[in-house]
Amino acid sequence: LKDCGRIAENVNDESLTLPPFRQKLKTAKEHTDMNLKVKAVLDPAFQPMSVLLRDYSAAVQAAKSQKLVVSIVRNQGYTSSYAMDVFADDTGHDEENIRVIERVVKTLLWIKGGYKIVISGSKVIYDAIAEAYKVGGARDFDNDFMSGVYERPFEVEYIEKAEDAPATHEAAAPVGRHLDGCRIGFDAGGSDRKVSAVVDGETVYSEEVIWHPKKNSDPHYHFDGILDAFKTAASKMPRVDAIGVSSAGVYIDNKAMVASLFIEVPKTPENFEFTKNIYLNAAKALDPNVPIEVANDGDVTALAGAMDLNDDSVLGIAMGTSEAGGYVDASGNITGWLNELAFVPVDANPDAMRDEWSGDVGCGVKYFSQDAVIKLCPAAGIDLPEELTLAEKLKFVQNLQAQGAPRTRGIYETIGVYFGYEIAYYAMFYDIKHVLIMGRVTSGTGGVLLLAGAVILAIRLRGDKQDNAPEAATDAPKEQETPDAPEKE
Repeated sequence: LKDCGRIAENVNDESLTLPPFRQKLKTAKEHTDMNLKVKAVLDPAFQPMSVLLRDYSAAVQAAKSQKLVVSIVRNQGYTSSYAMDVFADDTGHDEENIRVIERVVKTLLWIKGGYKIVISGSKVIYDAIAEAYKVGGARDFDNDFMSGVYERPFEVEYIEKAEDAPATHEAAAPVGRHLDGCRIGFDAGGSDRKVSAVVDGETVYSEEVIWHPKKNSDPHYHFDGILDAFKTAASKMPRVDAIGVSSAGVYIDNKAMVASLFIEVPKTPENFEFTKNIYLNAAKALDPNVPIEVANDGDVTALAGAMDLNDDSVLGIAMGTSEAGGYVDASGNITGWLNELAFVPVDANPDAMRDEWSGDVGCGVKYFSQDAVIKLCPAAGIDLPEELTLAEKLKFVQNLQAQGAPRTRGIYETIGVYFGYEIAYYAMFYDIKHVLIMGRVTSGTGGVLLLAGAVILAIRLRGDKQDNAPEAATDAPKEQETPDAPEKE
């Protein structure tokens, strides 16, 4: 942070001024250069979503407009509604409306999660979204993923008037922060499982056991490992009052809907039912009367950060194999949202890199993960040995950075610019006071450069947003605190 401050002091006042909004939003073909004051040095075609949306909003305000509400409906009828002004239908701006709103819908869907999109206030926009999200449409992946998670057919619904849109109905859970009594904490990792026995906030036992869930096709292997951990922790306490579980994946009502731990388990209806209820059934096997809460590891990390900061409104982001997210709201609660930031748009450039899994372009997985480092290597003049795995390629670049190779600097500075602009975009959908970043991509001196780029950009955006800007609070990895790091870093 001290290094970031020194860099920021050298930024003159003129460069802190954000570019003015253009009077008219350009088409995708014309929109190849946003004339950004802060550019992604190795990705000159980068088009931040935050700037696209601000330009669009300014253009709408200067034209004939109408109100639009996008609502996302998920389990138990919980609904998140997002209102905004758009160009009036059939006024020559339908293409611009569709381009921007399709990205906003995608953002809301992967932040909130849900099986239904409701478009209120524009038939033109509804028709385009319905076409994109139908089976076999451009967003077929999203349709299939969400219908599987929520076990409901995916829907896109139209309501004529924006004022008749569904009201927001949320139910954040006050999970965590409870330290009284006898509690079990369990973390299901891909290579090890950790369990702790906690009595009135004091850890009385903790163990870490190597296991191989991603290599085993029998789901009973996973169940036995989980139950064994529960029993071991329970044996160290006079009773068990509650169990808390943290694991990567998508969890709805304490059920594992999508989890990489079961990647080798054959996809049959019977196996899905078994793995879906695996934590609930393991808790019942220990004691049918003990309550259990299962949460995504990103949410748990954000909660831990909120507890450490003694504050709320914390967005946690991990940059590793993919991009993972978690969020604690203004009440200090976990929201039950998906927070699958890997699929949230980052870059509005239609020629941005495509994600192999979802088939979409410009999404977080290619900007805040090991993929981001690898994709920028050619522009940095770095040839990566083809025989290396993705993780080994990241390590290869990190070793070059640690040795002071100048070519790697642009990679981390570029990701820092990506991140600074994306925080501004996230802040349009999250109430953020603090951003907590972690993960392999942020380790070492490269993480310092990444953080510096994001902090400088946040300073410039703050000059525009005034008091509405989120804090540039981060959890820098310990490797970045090495006292004998070269002064130039």
